[in-house]
Amino acid sequence: MYLIDTNIFLEVMLRRSRSLECKELLKMLRDGRVKGVVTDFTVYSIMILLGKLGKLDELRNFLLSLTAYKGLYVYNTSISEKIKAINIASETGLDIDDAIQYAIALSVNAEAIISFDKHFDNLKIPRKEPKDIVHLKM
Repeated sequence: MYLIDTNIFLEVMLRRSRSLECKELLKMLRDGRVKGVVTDFTVYSIMILLGKLGKLDELRNFLLSLTAYKGLYVYNTSISEKIKAINIASETGLDIDDAIQYAIALSVNAEAIISFDKHFDNLKIPRKEPKDIVHLKM
């Protein structure tokens, strides 16, 4: 199981340069060919960003799409995990949003964190990019 970072979804929604590999990974998650977890923190972060951009239709579509994924579930972080994230931030120098993602990756024993964020490099759980997973599973 993989932890899917916020930037994977945003790459597609904001039509950035690597959206095709992200779309393929999300299709694999949707179809259940790959298993992953997304944090409630990611969902809230996307809600805030798209709301500020006035992209309410895209936000609605994003939230509705989450219910269709066979291989992806939303993980609700506990207060103790948020405290753990603060400790991780202190120990590793990660900012708090990355530390929350990493704390949950540890909690669910994720195989890797799927992200473009290089702050996840050189940690106990490796960082992979969508192309690494798409390439392996196709």
